[in-house]
Amino acid sequence: MKKDAFTGPLERVGPVLWRIPRSYKSGMRVDGLIYASDALMRLIRADQAAEQVANVAFLPGIQGASLAMPDIHWGYGFCIGGVCATDPAEGGVVSPGGVGYDINCGVRLMRTELRRDDVQPRLGQLVNALFESVPAGVGRTGKYRYNARELGDLMAAGPRYLLRRGLAVDADVEHTEAGGCLDGAEPGRVSERAYERGAAQCGTLGAGNHFLEVQVVEEVFDAGAAEVMGLAKHGICVMIHSGSRGLGYQVCDDALRALRHAPRKYGIELPDRQLACAPVDSPEGRHYLGAMRAAANYAWCNRQLLMWQVREVFERVFEKTWSELGLDLVYDVAHNIAKMEDHRVGDRIKRVCVHRKGATRAFPAGHPEVPARYRGIGQPVIIPGDMGRASWVLAGEPASMEQSFGTCCHGAGRALSRTAAIQHAAGRRIDEELRAQGVIARASSWKGLAEEQPAAYKDVDDVVEVVHEARLARKVARLRPIGVVKG
Repeated sequence: MKKDAFTGPLERVGPVLWRIPRSYKSGMRVDGLIYASDALMRLIRADQAAEQVANVAFLPGIQGASLAMPDIHWGYGFCIGGVCATDPAEGGVVSPGGVGYDINCGVRLMRTELRRDDVQPRLGQLVNALFESVPAGVGRTGKYRYNARELGDLMAAGPRYLLRRGLAVDADVEHTEAGGCLDGAEPGRVSERAYERGAAQCGTLGAGNHFLEVQVVEEVFDAGAAEVMGLAKHGICVMIHSGSRGLGYQVCDDALRALRHAPRKYGIELPDRQLACAPVDSPEGRHYLGAMRAAANYAWCNRQLLMWQVREVFERVFEKTWSELGLDLVYDVAHNIAKMEDHRVGDRIKRVCVHRKGATRAFPAGHPEVPARYRGIGQPVIIPGDMGRASWVLAGEPASMEQSFGTCCHGAGRALSRTAAIQHAAGRRIDEELRAQGVIARASSWKGLAEEQPAAYKDVDDVVEVVHEARLARKVARLRPIGVVKG
C-alpha cells in the first residue's frame, strides 16, 4: 500500500470526531472513528493512516469501532494511535500489528522537590552526567546483565523481581500500570534469539524517538490533581521514554512469521497482510500473548532500571539521596500493548482484548485498576511531546470508558518521516537551535537529533486539546524540556 493521501470518506460526527463509515469498504465490520481537530485532520489526510483505521475494522470480533487518536500516523498494520478491542467470545483476534514492534514502549514521569533555580546552574553538568551514565543509542548494552534463568524470572515478575534485588521500592511498583506485570506472561514462549538480545539491554534507552528529559512544570491547569501527583509550578521532573529494546522487537518479528498463515487457517479475510492475526483463544493467539506479556514485563523493568540510574546521577550531582531530593515515580504508562480488560459494550460488560498501539490507557477516578493514591482524581496520563516544545500530564476521565475503551493519545505524533526530517535538517545544528531555546541536548549522533527535531512532530498542545475537548482525559500540567538525552 502506498502512503498517498487518503481519499476515502471522512464524515464529521462531533466537534473533534470523524467517521469512516463501514460502507466504505466491503468487509468492514464496524465504523472507523478518528479524534482530530480541523487542523490535525488536514495532516491526517496526507497519508494512508486513515486507510489503516478502515482496514482494522475487518478484524473478527472487533467491538464498537476501529479507533484512532489525534496523534495518528502511518504504522505497520495498525496506524500509530490506533485502538481496537476484540471479544474472544465472538471469535475476536489478537494482532501483533496492533501492538507494534517495540512491545510496551511507554513513558514514566518522576517528580522532584527541586525547582528550576536549583537546577539551572548545574544543568549542563546534570545533562552530561545523564548522557555519560545512562546507556543510549542503537544496540547499546548496560551494566545490568542477566542469564537465561534470571531473565525468565524478570519477564515473569516484572519490577517485583527488581524489588527483591534492591533496584526498586514498593511505590515504584504501585505507580506502574498493571503493577508492572501482566498476568499470563510466559517467558518460555520467548525465543532463544530474543533472550540473547535482551540479556544485556535492560536498563538502556535505545535510539529513535526514545529519550530522557529533564523538564520544568511550566503551567498547572488542575491544582488539586497536580498536588496529588506532587507537581508544582517551576518544579523539576524527569521523563523517560523507552520500551522492550531488542527483546521485544524479536518477539514481534517471531510472531509475525508464526502468524503468516494463521488468517488462512482460520478463514479470516484481511485487506492487508500486515494485519496478520489469530483468534485470542487459539494456540497461535495464546503463544503470542504469552510472549508479548513477557516482553511487556521486560519493558517495565527496563524503565525501572533507567529510573534507578537517573536517581544515582541526581544523587552525585546534587549530593543528596534520591529520597531527599523527592525523586519519586509519578506514574508509568504503556503505549504499545494488548491487554484483557472489562469494558461495557452496549448493555453488557465484556472481557475484551484491547490493542493500544501508540495510545495510552486513561482510566477515570474510581476505577479499581487506578492506584489508591490517584483513585480520587483519575489515572495519570503522561503525554510526551517533542524536545523543543512541551510534554503534558493529564488525568483519565469517565468519557474514555464510554468512548474509547479507556484510552487517549500517546504523544504528539510524527509530522515528517525520519528521512524527510533528516533532509529538513541538512546544514543545520539542531543542538545549537535547541540551546538558543534554553534546551541542552546530548545525543549519540547528529542523525539522532535531526530525526527527532521539533519540526518532525505535530504540536503536542494541539493533540492534547483534542482529547481534552473530547473528555477522554483532562489537562493537569504542561511541562517544558530543559535538558535532553537522545540515543
